[in-house]
Amino acid sequence: MLTNLYIENIAVIEKSNIDFTSGLNVLTGETGAGKSIVIDSINAVLGKRSSRGIIRSGAESAYVSATFEDVSELVLKKLGSMGYEAEDGTLILSRELSSSGKNTCRINSRPATVAALKDIGEYLINIHGQNDNLELMNPALHIVYIDALADDAAELSEYRKLYRELKAVEEELSSADTDEAERLRRIDLLSFQIGELEDAEITVGEYEALTEERNALQNRERIAKELMRARAALDGEDDVDGALRMIDDASSSTLSASRYMGSLGDVADRLSSALYELQDISRELENAMDDIEADPGRLEEIEERLDLLYRLRHKYGDSEEEMLEFLDNAKKELKSLNDYAYNLEQLEKRRENLYEQAYNSAKELSIIRKKVSESFRESVEREMAFLLMPNVRLEIQHEETELNSRGIDKLEFLISTNPGEEPKPVSKIASGGELSRMMLAIKTVLSRADFVQSLIFDEIDTGISGSAADRVGKKLSQLSRDCQILCVTHQAQIAAFADNHLFISKSVHDDRTFTHVEPLDTDGRVRELARIVGGEQITDSALNHARELLNSAQEK
Repeated sequence: MLTNLYIENIAVIEKSNIDFTSGLNVLTGETGAGKSIVIDSINAVLGKRSSRGIIRSGAESAYVSATFEDVSELVLKKLGSMGYEAEDGTLILSRELSSSGKNTCRINSRPATVAALKDIGEYLINIHGQNDNLELMNPALHIVYIDALADDAAELSEYRKLYRELKAVEEELSSADTDEAERLRRIDLLSFQIGELEDAEITVGEYEALTEERNALQNRERIAKELMRARAALDGEDDVDGALRMIDDASSSTLSASRYMGSLGDVADRLSSALYELQDISRELENAMDDIEADPGRLEEIEERLDLLYRLRHKYGDSEEEMLEFLDNAKKELKSLNDYAYNLEQLEKRRENLYEQAYNSAKELSIIRKKVSESFRESVEREMAFLLMPNVRLEIQHEETELNSRGIDKLEFLISTNPGEEPKPVSKIASGGELSRMMLAIKTVLSRADFVQSLIFDEIDTGISGSAADRVGKKLSQLSRDCQILCVTHQAQIAAFADNHLFISKSVHDDRTFTHVEPLDTDGRVRELARIVGGEQITDSALNHARELLNSAQEK
């Protein structure tokens, strides 16, 4: 459960350290004091979308941390799958928002992402805000409540997997169903491109090798002149000995000397090796001269080949590798187009098979939902009767629709609030107060199947007062025996049931607004309940009424 919330520089809260307890935690205070900011802060640290606008005016950044203790095995398992641990069952989430838009998030002091906070946050707290009542006005969302109670996550996941595969095949079929004339035009183009590339017989590295050879042929006179000089230096000319002759003489003389001085043997061998190496170089130089003069038409052939490769590179890729890859892809596409009829038939068979599997899976989901709907209906009616709506009759209308992301079921809640009236859509019958109580009833029913340890109700009392508010308070108190409840309320009847009553107030100093959060003792609670009941002018009558509310709630 959530045990501590630290807030710094969020809206009108400069710094606040709030402790929560098990049971029912109630937050009250004047309108605009900052109750919603506490909820916004919790949303922020749970990874929900937060804008830079929540940073306190004049501050560079805002910071929120939330401490959870005695976290469930499910949370520990989820943390482990994410690479985090919770020592002694304690988990601390933190998030810093800077004015530059940067977020710094941590899970137990280790760096994390906003997505990671959101991922683990879904296992920690379920927040019911004022706008959530509007979900009841939207029939498309009614199926979500049934699924939550049905615990059909595995079946729904399997169905959605099949549904995604089905949609992917249908998309492929749609894109494959192209105009026949366009298909034939594409076949002609690909056939030409493949023929052009195959006729070119491209090899990797050819362009670079030909460019080097062309460069040599274009400079063959200079090369020949330099080669002749090199050979003359090695082989000699006319009456001048070359290096080969001189090294040969040096080798012979050193070999003769080594007969009398053994240490010269190694030198003689080295001279002999140098001679062989230079003789080999002389032969290579001779071959190079022959190559240059061998084929006078070779330069023209190279120019033509390079021109072809240059044109192909501009059409099919900047390198031989890219052109060959283009050729491979073109062959695959051509095969696919030529096999069009066969592929279309196979895709259609796969679509039919997937549709049958998805439909059968959706049917199984529908059976589960219908079974759960009846127990859901009975439980919600019972809870609403407790909340002083004894005559409410709830029906869950089932219709089969086309396959969609949730199956084949269209569910809608129909209610009748008075005896003798036919059930009609919630949006056409329920008032604001009835919606609030209906949502509380639904949340109460769902809490038995919910895996989170903490529930937050932000102004669940919209549109209710008097005895109905008393029943809502009692229901929240009952609910808090199974999980921690945080409730923002304007109703004294609800606040009276608190196990931990937090008062939120604001003050102004030096033209700056400051919000404070403090736990109330018994006397403080009496005064706050009196303020809620009677306004700012707290009378003895209001105080007496507040004490009665408090005593009555404690007795219940």
